[in-house]
Amino acid sequence: MNKRTRRTLLVVAAVLLLLAVAIFLRSKAPPEAARLLPESDGIIFVNLKPVRVFLRKGLKPPQRVPEYQQFVDATGIDWERDLDAAAIALHRMPDPNGPNGPVAYSMVLEGKLTGKRLNDWLEGHATEREAYAGHTIYSIPSDGRTVRVVQVGYDMIAVSNTPTAEQIHSVVDRHRTAALPFSGSTLLSQHYHDVPLLALAWGVGQIGLPFSESGAIKVFGLSLPLESDSTIIASVTPGLPLANSARLRVEEIAPSDEVAASQAAALATLVTMARGFTALLSDNKANSALKELLKTAEVTQKRNRVVATAALSPSFFNRLAASENNFAPPPTQPDTDASK
Repeated sequence: MNKRTRRTLLVVAAVLLLLAVAIFLRSKAPPEAARLLPESDGIIFVNLKPVRVFLRKGLKPPQRVPEYQQFVDATGIDWERDLDAAAIALHRMPDPNGPNGPVAYSMVLEGKLTGKRLNDWLEGHATEREAYAGHTIYSIPSDGRTVRVVQVGYDMIAVSNTPTAEQIHSVVDRHRTAALPFSGSTLLSQHYHDVPLLALAWGVGQIGLPFSESGAIKVFGLSLPLESDSTIIASVTPGLPLANSARLRVEEIAPSDEVAASQAAALATLVTMARGFTALLSDNKANSALKELLKTAEVTQKRNRVVATAALSPSFFNRLAASENNFAPPPTQPDTDASK
């Protein structure tokens, strides 16, 4: 083998090695939509492509309100069909009684979402427009707040209802460095390594904020022994076989081992009590979903971490969604034959 051939083989081997390292690092990196999020108190990410496969055709599409149907007709975008991934940043508000309530949101949505029809819709509904870093940010009033929307890529839009434009500006700025596999917010860099591999959905940080009420976190009407500002890593991962189950895992990082032991005991007691009183409930869709969740729930503690796990089946989501689909708002006028 002559020197030129040897040199060529070494160059090819080096390129292949670098490519393999890049692919490996990319596989360990957070999803791009999550890397674009601004600094926040919590992050939630959902990959909807495998979720649709997991749920198959069991979920019935919810009834569309007229305003949403008008949006679909005008833009051609149907979130149920076209949204592939959603990354949401949670921002705690200093005034929980303000227009944003206790939590504001910044979202990066990925899928078949952009295009001229969406741009026309934004133009028609925006009250203000801002040119920033080569992008147009549209401001749309909503329930006493300002919702800012910007198309950051050919398949990606960002939405934020924070009081200022700082967060939506941050998303646009981060989009310039999106190719760097480990770019992202401080919270993402601190806790993404705790997220299980292949998670369909996950959350890190103070993700209990949207469920907090008077400082307590409530899920399915149950008040959990966790503070709303607890650092939590939650995830849903596919089970085996992939189409038959999923695994819910919620991990809290407590201030100390002693606090973790106390909260683990309280949470385990709550699960036992909940199994008892839900057994007496009627078997409607929502109650059946809750019973199924509690049946497989387990609570463990390791040092300063409390871990709760449960198995989720497609029927759990189907029952839960069916209970939502069956919800009917109260009538706005007397129940006469004419109003029917």
